[in-house]
Amino acid sequence: MSAPRFRLPRPLAFLFWKNPIIFFLIKWLLISALIGILVGSASALFLVSLDWATSWRESYPWVIWLLPVAGFAIGCLYYYLGKDVERGNNLLLENIHHPSKIIPLKMAPLVLIGTIATHLFGGSAGREGTALQIGGSISDQFTRILRLRPRDRKLILIAGIAAGFGSVFGTPLAGAIFGLEVFLLGRLQYDALLPAFAASVFADLTTKAWQVGHTHYHIPYIPELSAANVLYAVIAGAIFGMCAVVFSGLTHSVGSFLKGKIAYPPLRPVAGGIIVAIAVFGLGTTKYIGLGIPTIVASFNEKLPAYDFVLKILFTAVTLGAAFKGGEVTPLFFIGAALGNALSYFVPLPVGLLAGMGFVAVFAGAANTPLACTIMAIELFGVDCGVYAAIACVIAYFFSGHRGIYGAQVIGQSKHMVYRQHEGESVSNLQTNPKKLAHEKR
Repeated sequence: MSAPRFRLPRPLAFLFWKNPIIFFLIKWLLISALIGILVGSASALFLVSLDWATSWRESYPWVIWLLPVAGFAIGCLYYYLGKDVERGNNLLLENIHHPSKIIPLKMAPLVLIGTIATHLFGGSAGREGTALQIGGSISDQFTRILRLRPRDRKLILIAGIAAGFGSVFGTPLAGAIFGLEVFLLGRLQYDALLPAFAASVFADLTTKAWQVGHTHYHIPYIPELSAANVLYAVIAGAIFGMCAVVFSGLTHSVGSFLKGKIAYPPLRPVAGGIIVAIAVFGLGTTKYIGLGIPTIVASFNEKLPAYDFVLKILFTAVTLGAAFKGGEVTPLFFIGAALGNALSYFVPLPVGLLAGMGFVAVFAGAANTPLACTIMAIELFGVDCGVYAAIACVIAYFFSGHRGIYGAQVIGQSKHMVYRQHEGESVSNLQTNPKKLAHEKR
């Protein structure tokens, strides 16, 4: 005689399975936990590998001469095996707007290999792009496994992006808001609040459980808020926003130039690798390649050469424009922190505060994510800098216009009323069509 099957009492069964709110909560907590554990573990592996690649390159700098060879290998890897995933972050954003076929899981290992190779041999790139692609490709596999509807697929992609961002930087709140904010400029996807926050928190906890740490930053002194200091923050924010425009525009221009001049894609990173390698040995320093964490940390406490941010822009634009793999965000942290440090020569705010403001504000302007960047500042530097960071991020966001590093971003709500004709357009369409941006420039 078989044992009787356990059944929940009817009131409890109704509460847990028939109540749509409880069902949504349980469903997305479970899915987000799975995404968080997998993406957080992948981020831990990525961060450990990245530390190894950086240490090895700094110990044996001659390896930078092999950057063109590494570029050719990366180019061939994507040309012959990864054409369908070479759009990277933009592919993720496009699938949130217009769901198509499931993103291939091969995106994760390809971008991991490509990014480690880029850093090992001396490219100037970041890590957020890799984390987002790992998170998005892993999470999208649950669309097929769980047979999710298109609406749920949008939520799971947002959760994967949030998990990747939150775990790779150790900022789970900023990661969640970034996932909600990044794909649609000017609007948030509120129905994805629970998946984004849960996945980002689970991913961050998982990365920490693997005992993988993150860089700590400290702003030594934050002055009292005053009308004068607010004005200085506004001025700095405007400069940070214009710097974001220069960075995104130059990176796009380098990519377009190389595509126009070199027909065979694997040779484009070869050209970029030659330029970067010659520049490194010509300058006699590896300061402007890789992540540049030591310079970022130093920018909070000591005066740096005023041109540091310019050289980092050039190195990163050539690296990423030539189709090496990695992200833009950590180089943007370097650029922003170094620019903030340079502004301290004539803006009467503490150097550490200006570096921290630039750290997040240039990123806010380039990624069009002012809310995520403000929360990131609070998570990284403490709540005392919150108002200054918010002012810088918001002003940088408005001054960067409808441009940015993510071409697949869609203008959900224009930054200014006079540019409402841009709504519904993608950032890439606006950046490649000068006539559409002509009115904005006047």
